[in-house]
Amino acid sequence: MMRLFHLATLSLFAPLFLTSPVLAFNPLHVQQLLSTGECSRCDLSGANLSNAYLIGADLTEANLKGANLKGANLEGADLSGANLKGANLTEAFLTNVDMRQTNLDGVNFAKATINDSNVYGASMNDLNISDATIFNTAIGVGGEDLEDYKGWP
Repeated sequence: MMRLFHLATLSLFAPLFLTSPVLAFNPLHVQQLLSTGECSRCDLSGANLSNAYLIGADLTEANLKGANLKGANLEGADLSGANLKGANLTEAFLTNVDMRQTNLDGVNFAKATINDSNVYGASMNDLNISDATIFNTAIGVGGEDLEDYKGWP
């Protein structure tokens, strides 16, 4: 009887141990970003950074896959080489942001403000740019061809 109980318990909990988390940010990385503004190569996948004040933040090569950046202020941030696949940037403010070689696939930029930002070499499949204000940024119009757009190196 005890053996049957262990077997039943194991069958209930086995799926929890055999599945990998889809998005698992590092809480220490979130704390580091919010306190210092520097988090190069950090794991922030799935993190809730809504309405965060990230002006001038260093997020080079950071993993922001599926992160919630709704309403975040990313003015002057460096997101070059970062992974923002599926991130929510609804109503975010992105002016003078470096997004060179960034994965922007599936990003939600609805109602975002994107000005004077560099997206050279960025992957931009399935973007949602509905009601976004975009000025001097080559989103959706062939960013790959604009290597020196607006004076960026």
